[in-house]
Amino acid sequence: MPENEPTAVPDNGREALRADCTNCFALCCVALTLTASSDFAIDKDAGRPCPNLQDDFRCGIHTRLRPKGFSGCTVYDCFGAGQKVSQETYGGRDWRSSPDLAAQMFQVFPVMRQLHELLWYLTEALTLPAARPLYPELRRALEATERHTARPAVDFAELDVAGHRDRVAGLLLRTSELVRATVPRRKKRDHRGADLMGARLRGADLRGADLRGAYLIAADLTGADLRLADLIGADFRDADLSGADLTGSLFLTQAQLNAAKGNARTAISASLSRPSHWADRDPSGSAGSTGSNTTEP
Repeated sequence: MPENEPTAVPDNGREALRADCTNCFALCCVALTLTASSDFAIDKDAGRPCPNLQDDFRCGIHTRLRPKGFSGCTVYDCFGAGQKVSQETYGGRDWRSSPDLAAQMFQVFPVMRQLHELLWYLTEALTLPAARPLYPELRRALEATERHTARPAVDFAELDVAGHRDRVAGLLLRTSELVRATVPRRKKRDHRGADLMGARLRGADLRGADLRGAYLIAADLTGADLRLADLIGADFRDADLSGADLTGSLFLTQAQLNAAKGNARTAISASLSRPSHWADRDPSGSAGSTGSNTTEP
């Protein structure tokens, strides 16, 4: 494939970057710290199994996480790092049957998760025609990240993941600038890292806006136009996206959608799934125009 040709990613593609809990040893339920809050009902130290975790590595309250006070679990996305660590890095050995590997496994998992998140963004960037001048650099960054994910477990401690992430972040920013520049009559909308918590943005024209890392917690984005907006790292917890148009928005993840409110009129790209809890908020019961697949977060 020529270096300046886009990488075709089918709507159901990037499967290796989607969480597959059936092939993971519940690493997110053990390796991560939980802090009692509106997201989690309990405090839990890293390395200690969640009390809801069963012997078969399944969650005992999976279908009741939200009412039980564990909405944070429904939002979390490992980008496929769980099954990667479980089945490839450790060859199917789990932390219960191989307790000598547990501590190391729990350290590798969050690093792998960061690498898989970068793979998600880089893969998306390589589908964007406006980013064509950057395709060679994007492909090299993708290949370097893939090599990091294939490291032996003992080598992860030596990986400068923060440095690698910074290098990729700069490349993704340049990608974003090229794509957003294609928005016709685009006004300069720089809200990078902005505090927009509870902001009233109903019906706002945010096409091509820079919302990287913006705090949009509980913001009213009903009917807003977010096409080609850069949403990498934006905090959408409890933001209302009902009727909003997010088709073609840049670097949007499933975790961000799962954290937000929406309905069947919320337009999303086909690579993402409509959270099942959105259906409860839709008065019409009609199907959305895009991204109609649902997911049980």
